[in-house]
Amino acid sequence: MSGELTKGVIKVIIREVGEECAAKGQAVSETLVAFMVKAVVLDPRNEFNVDQILTKKDVQNLIQLCVTRLLDTTNPSLSTIKMQVYFDMNYANRAELLREQHRVLEGRLAPLVRDITDSRPRVPDEMMKVYQMIVSYMLLSSGLGSPTDIEVVREATAALQSIFPQTALGAFISLSKKEKEQQLKNLAMLVTGIRLFNKECGKGGKGIDDLPAILNEVLPSATRTIEDSLNTCHELAHCYTALLESMHEDQHRHRQLSSFKLKEALFNVRQYEAFLCILMSDAITGAQEVEKMSVQFATTMEQLKNTVQNKVSVDTKEVFPLFVAICNVWTGFQNEVLLLSFLSNMTNNLQQFLEAQSQLFPEEVLTSLLEGVTVKTDEERIRETMGTRVNISDFENQEWLFPETTADFDQLLIQYHGFCAYAIGVKGLTLPGNPAIGILKHEDRCYIFSSKESAYIFAQDPDKFIQLNIEKAKEHAELIHLLELHHHFEYLAPYTQARSADKSLMKPTTKRDSSTQTDTHILPPSIVKSYEWNEWELRRKAIKLANLRRKLTHAMQTDLSHLRRENSTQVYLPKDVSTQTKHENSSNVPRPQIFLAGLRGGSSAATCMVKVDLTRPIDET
Repeated sequence: MSGELTKGVIKVIIREVGEECAAKGQAVSETLVAFMVKAVVLDPRNEFNVDQILTKKDVQNLIQLCVTRLLDTTNPSLSTIKMQVYFDMNYANRAELLREQHRVLEGRLAPLVRDITDSRPRVPDEMMKVYQMIVSYMLLSSGLGSPTDIEVVREATAALQSIFPQTALGAFISLSKKEKEQQLKNLAMLVTGIRLFNKECGKGGKGIDDLPAILNEVLPSATRTIEDSLNTCHELAHCYTALLESMHEDQHRHRQLSSFKLKEALFNVRQYEAFLCILMSDAITGAQEVEKMSVQFATTMEQLKNTVQNKVSVDTKEVFPLFVAICNVWTGFQNEVLLLSFLSNMTNNLQQFLEAQSQLFPEEVLTSLLEGVTVKTDEERIRETMGTRVNISDFENQEWLFPETTADFDQLLIQYHGFCAYAIGVKGLTLPGNPAIGILKHEDRCYIFSSKESAYIFAQDPDKFIQLNIEKAKEHAELIHLLELHHHFEYLAPYTQARSADKSLMKPTTKRDSSTQTDTHILPPSIVKSYEWNEWELRRKAIKLANLRRKLTHAMQTDLSHLRRENSTQVYLPKDVSTQTKHENSSNVPRPQIFLAGLRGGSSAATCMVKVDLTRPIDET
């Protein structure tokens, strides 16, 4: 194919494969079909040229090959792929599972919470109904008893009344919606803590199971079940490995066993082993959490007993935090019960995918094939090579890692799920690698080996053997998931990412980082001023419009208004004008200067006064 198969062709192929399988009585999921189509195209034995466009004949051939492989229920390879699809689609780690459970619980309680927070009771009967809904919420959210059990309801009601009497319902109703929801959660934790305390004191506990005792009894049983399955799986893997090794060493054995699907059976049990190890790790983590919470529950309960004792009343600041702590620990017990149930279901459901190889190799057939063959366990293989390691001086351009020279040696990410990097492509075997021999670091990836000789051969040309492993994965598509080779097949994503049938089959899509930026408000705001959110305002407008049906509209016109038109005038506004003379001048009136002489008298008896005017004439000024 020159590029990618078009989405339409992919959908047609997947649909036709699914329809043909269903017509022959084999129901297959779309995810399984999509992966099988990609696996068939990858297999070089099918001779699909990835650089040419598929013809109509090629498409029909591809469909028939996919149908044939999907209907071959006796092939362990198909069982392995189905097991991988099932596990990847259904398994969730602890955090994801608890988060999903919390979301489901909130969804179930949402209608009841909405009824409580939206209610506006006004009469006593309505108040009582709201209070009963709150009691039901206490029971459903805690999971301690059924709301239909009268004794359980009485216990929960008594516990709730001790901290939230009906008289406090009026204050509760006046709160906002978010405050009501938060108070409901707080009350639920307190009521749960009170009921657990009463059960511990022998004063109630109807409908409350002894979760710590149940977990301490069931957890070891579940762990033993997984451990027994692991032991059986290990024995089968060791037997199949021994038979495959004998085929490589003896040509007669090769001709005798070549018709058996030993490699497919080995890959099947190895994948089953890997999944069981994941479940076992979760079970061990759960057991540790239960042990820790049991100690915490006993300590908190003892502290609460010492605080309460035989007192008539106790300060809420002292006991409420203890009630909440007991509720939180009990919620942890409930989570562990959920997780344990999930692990048990996963363990039981995985067993069905071993039926194909068990039918091919019943116990008596396997025993007869193993006559004269030495079966070694993985531990024995590792012990045999503990005294050997590569000599760094033999490799000039290779980097080798050893426990004593590498920090966090146990945390290194080993390729091929810890199997020998040489044996996979050359022999088709999944042999356990021994890190004591030395870990080869090539192009920032770490590879491990089952023997010193394998390490030396692989180190001479790592790229060659890596490519051999990729080709082996193309022939056996189940190895892509088992050996974690998704980085070599980017277009063959894990099953959870391949749920959409629109994924490309042949070439990975070229991707790059990009970013865009737009204006905050790319369009002008459109505000409808006539919009009303108030229900009563809408009713008022509706009544107003309804009244118009009985109204009449009248209009009249006077003579003065007949043929009147609008007139407009315009004036020029005055301007500010100023002038200035060329010269500045001023004038002044002469100051009068008049003197009188002889006023003081003289030698004669008569006074003789003389008036003298010295004022200058105006023209002289």
